[in-house]
Amino acid sequence: MHTRLALIGGAAAGVVVLVVARRRRRSAPEPFPAPDPADELRRKLDESRALDAERDEFEAGETPVDRAEPAGETVESRRRKVHDDARAAADEMTRRAPDTP
Repeated sequence: MHTRLALIGGAAAGVVVLVVARRRRRSAPEPFPAPDPADELRRKLDESRALDAERDEFEAGETPVDRAEPAGETVESRRRKVHDDARAAADEMTRRAPDTP
């Protein structure tokens, strides 16, 4: 008699556990599907194409190096002119300086 009661009680407990487990699975929210990597790559590719078109448009307004006209003076002549102007300015300041005792 005690064995029969133990079996019936164990079976009832098992049924309760199964029912509770199934309800929890149903009530649990479905996880969001993982984003498709192909969609992300397509989006990035579309962005890069737009940037590439912008860059081409921007570079179209620039003068290429092979078509640029050379500067009228060389670096050495420009350097010499800047130094001469600086010496002249320094000489002018020393001439205008008041005599100090």
